Amino acid sequence: MKLWKGRFKKEADPKTNDFNSSIAFDSRMYRQDIEGSIAHATMLGKQGIIDKEESMKICVELGKLREDIESGALAIDPDAEDIHTFVEQELTARIGNAGKRLHTGRSRNDQVALDIRLTLREACLGLKAQLRDLVRVLGEKALVYKAAVMPGYTHMQRAQPVTFGHHLLAYAEMLLRDIGRFDDALKRMDQCPLGSGALAGTTYPLDRELTASLLGFSGPTQNSLDGVSDRDFCAEIAFAVSMAMVHLSRLCEELVLWCSWEFRFIELDDAFCTGSSIMPQKKNPDLAELIRGKSGRVFGDLTALLTMMKGLPLAYNKDMQEDKEAVFDAVDTLKLCLTPLAPMLETMTVREDNMRRAAAKGFINATDCADYLVSQKGLPFRDAYKITGELVALCIDQGLTLEELPLEEYQKVCESFDQGVYQAISLERATGDRKVLGGPAPENVEAQAKRVLGLVKK
Repeated sequence: MKLWKGRFKKEADPKTNDFNSSIAFDSRMYRQDIEGSIAHATMLGKQGIIDKEESMKICVELGKLREDIESGALAIDPDAEDIHTFVEQELTARIGNAGKRLHTGRSRNDQVALDIRLTLREACLGLKAQLRDLVRVLGEKALVYKAAVMPGYTHMQRAQPVTFGHHLLAYAEMLLRDIGRFDDALKRMDQCPLGSGALAGTTYPLDRELTASLLGFSGPTQNSLDGVSDRDFCAEIAFAVSMAMVHLSRLCEELVLWCSWEFRFIELDDAFCTGSSIMPQKKNPDLAELIRGKSGRVFGDLTALLTMMKGLPLAYNKDMQEDKEAVFDAVDTLKLCLTPLAPMLETMTVREDNMRRAAAKGFINATDCADYLVSQKGLPFRDAYKITGELVALCIDQGLTLEELPLEEYQKVCESFDQGVYQAISLERATGDRKVLGGPAPENVEAQAKRVLGLVKK
């Protein structure tokens, strides 16, 4: 039976019921709906709005109802209009008229606004825990490979030497910001809308501070219109998820490149790869590719939420039923993508020799060669830059690296060179001398990694 049936003289068309129903995607909120109903019933009894014995009876039976759903003894009716209707009707079937008193001073509008906040609060805490675990893996790997030289890139061209540990910590910093975004979203949604009614509150003497406290909020929402129509938190969480997916996608793009035969910087464990149905030699990084691909659907969820809300007048509109599918899909997708990523990174094999070889062949110590002429020989930087460029061209012609080029060849280009150039262009020294805060010197990487690990172990 529909909660709103009294106003209508005929049954809704079955197609209307099917189109209007949200039970398929809001049934996941059964625990939150029951939790909110217990808080509301407790408050109604304390305020004398309903009899205290009836309040207690409602709360006890709601607890049993939750246990029955979780044990499988009670199946959620897929024909129910929504989870709120299902819970209330099941409660009334069990305890009679007392169950009908539960909705006193409450609307489905403030009820659903509460349930989705409770659901997303729990989801955000879970996502934060997964992100912290991924940051932990990156920090631990960074300690192991704090001195492993690899080429750093700009424009996908080898640019300057860094270390693998330093590179991994760049992603740790991104993910720490993602955690911060979820923290910020949680702070702004930390208000309880229960008591806002349909849009204008109620004439019953509700204690909104009590229900907010019982449900773990810092306080109630301050405007009843905003309390039922606010979905900023859905969009904000979807944005936080989208940014996290951008970062995961970038990381996975590099994993795909690094484990290719063209790079061979890493090898992913067999447990996180698949093969080909026709090419027996293939070992494909499908998980990384799929994570990269799933970012697009999350961005679509965010766009759907923003588009849904942009033209809505106050207060509640049925358009807002679309909030749940979009934001739930976003958080579910991020959860799904984070689940295999930490163990995939934890078990990968790092090919330090291939990284070092690629760094040497990329002339990424050219800037250090120029700096040597400036700091040790007193040449203007632009002259040193030109000389070093000529040396790189010479090395390319002869199939050599700067480290392999004989000193006499250096001196043909510029008489100022001496044996000290080889120490200056050492890749290990090139990274080791970059001790400026945030730089890739091994001692810096170690300090950065310990800082990061300290942040996620709190």
